[in-house]
Amino acid sequence: MNILTEKLKEVSLSVLPIVVIVLILHFTIAPLETNLLSRFLLGALFIVVGLAIFLFGTDIGISPIGTNLGKGMAKSNKVWIVAVAGIVLGFFISIAEPDLHILANQIADVTGGAISNMSILLYVSIGIAVMMTIGLLRIVFNIPLYKLLTGIYSVIFILALFTSNEFLAIAFDASGATTGALTVPFMLALALGVSTLKKDGKASEKDSFGLVAISSSGAIIAVMMMNIFGGQDELAGSLSVDTSGSDSIIAPFIHYFPIIMTEILVALVPIVSIFLLYQVFFLKLSKKKLVKIMKGIFYVFFGLVIFLVGVNAGFMDVGSVVGYTVAALDNTFYVLIVAFVLGIVTILAEPAVYVLTNQIEDVTNGYVTRKVVLTALSIGVGLAVLLSMIRILVPSLQLWHFLLPGYILAIGLMYVTPKMFVGMSFDAGGVASGPMTATFILAFVQGAAESIEGANVLLDGFGMIAMVAMMPIITLEILGILFKIKSRKGGFHANE
Repeated sequence: MNILTEKLKEVSLSVLPIVVIVLILHFTIAPLETNLLSRFLLGALFIVVGLAIFLFGTDIGISPIGTNLGKGMAKSNKVWIVAVAGIVLGFFISIAEPDLHILANQIADVTGGAISNMSILLYVSIGIAVMMTIGLLRIVFNIPLYKLLTGIYSVIFILALFTSNEFLAIAFDASGATTGALTVPFMLALALGVSTLKKDGKASEKDSFGLVAISSSGAIIAVMMMNIFGGQDELAGSLSVDTSGSDSIIAPFIHYFPIIMTEILVALVPIVSIFLLYQVFFLKLSKKKLVKIMKGIFYVFFGLVIFLVGVNAGFMDVGSVVGYTVAALDNTFYVLIVAFVLGIVTILAEPAVYVLTNQIEDVTNGYVTRKVVLTALSIGVGLAVLLSMIRILVPSLQLWHFLLPGYILAIGLMYVTPKMFVGMSFDAGGVASGPMTATFILAFVQGAAESIEGANVLLDGFGMIAMVAMMPIITLEILGILFKIKSRKGGFHANE
């Protein structure tokens, strides 16, 4: 239970800054109805408890499944097994990702069902499956990560020429939303297991870096293909913002429980089934280990249901209302400063960010400290949310005006930053766009887009996750270059 207590502390720190900001805004410039505020606070409690239980279950259930399946694929010593397993596992682990469910529901709501949540889930999961397989084969065949990423983003830039602006924002947001609390630990564990299959026989922990980045690019390509071949060019979007809130505080929570429970059950059953089949025929873990993993799966299911009920019933509505209310004020400075502060506190509080910063500190033997990385990331993400808000306020600015130069810069920096920073940097984008970004800040930005005259909630409301996913890539690559310059001056020796 000590581990669960630690998870509760981590998640509480993740949610608390947003709760504090909402309360400050409530008592100053954006007062909320009492029932709406009560639902928000209850939703925050659900999120804290649910996410803590979910992360605990991931540690003892999902991660061991990923590691064991990865090692099993390596033991087979057959590349075709890696390919088939990558497709199957990639699809089912993606379709179970809570952040993707949240984004898919938001897209369905804003487009009035023109793009269904199921079509987003299926297309994105297929894209993730294909690219995760390519990422696993990269590890086996020792293909340099920077070369593969250059090729992948070249394809993305070409497809972007034929993709509508509405789908461009959704595609890049889907990329950030797929790398959430369920997929990342599973992919890292799977990559580590598969690394023992490498052609030169040298397994390395750094092989796990980069798989998340390669896999998430599949979401971008899949949504673009969905647009190009689906022929949905013109889409209208609107967001219903109810500033009064539901009359009942409890009713929305009761409403969402059976719906979400069914969704998560359907999403988790295939993963568990694959694992159990593998256990019966190949793995043959001890009863004690198997029981522990199955307990972990139960925690994952239970935690996910509580988390998503909290998000849908109490958390996101307030995000939309706060964004709508603050953006409606006469002074645009308020919405800009709130956007920047939300970006800073969210990235500082994301639990996965602490894992990444500790990894970087370990790999560089403490030369690049976690404090420096946290500072760089928080400023980067704060600027990303701020720029997203400026894009809403200035009608002539489009998402590609930011993403095109941003990713060209990110790809160019790959060739001069130390190679171990390349995978870390691109993975950091996924880490930054975690549960708090996919829920509250996305709702805040969309509420603001609905409020601001001349803004389009579909064109301008989406794209924020894409910006948040891009900025850490650039900031960590720049950190890598600074690390390289200092190490040449004799301040650090990589072999020590």
